Amino acid sequence: MGTVVGRENLVDLISNLHGEGKTVVTTNGCFDILHVGHVRYLQKTKSFADVLIVLLNSDISVKKIKGPTRPINNEADRAEILCALTCVDYVVLFDEDSPRDLLDEMKPDVYTKGADYTMETLPEADIMRKNGTRVEFISFVEGKSTTNIINKINK
Repeated sequence: MGTVVGRENLVDLISNLHGEGKTVVTTNGCFDILHVGHVRYLQKTKSFADVLIVLLNSDISVKKIKGPTRPINNEADRAEILCALTCVDYVVLFDEDSPRDLLDEMKPDVYTKGADYTMETLPEADIMRKNGTRVEFISFVEGKSTTNIINKINK
């Protein structure tokens, strides 16, 4: 079972994990209504390293990105659900639109993003290059998205 950690403890946590010889992979997202696409994405992400740290957009951040009707599930609920997944080791909340600064501080070994991005379009690409972080792009599960679920409910 995963654990929610504060961002103020993240650098020390990663330093300790690296000291134990473990590799760290991270990804980020809203993970609002958890669905099979999310689960497969997170399982694939975990396959790239020993420890998976999910950077979770806070409620403030989700509202800025997705609009005033989101998130559907609050940050505490979303963090708890993520922590229940066996592939997730840690969850860290962040308020910014992008986890750029957090990624620069934590310097993970691997960073994953959806395959709708490339190194040319990835907003964090410069930070990944600077810190020597390997980037892996993961394909989405066709037709599985929170937006699709919300649209289906609203019909």
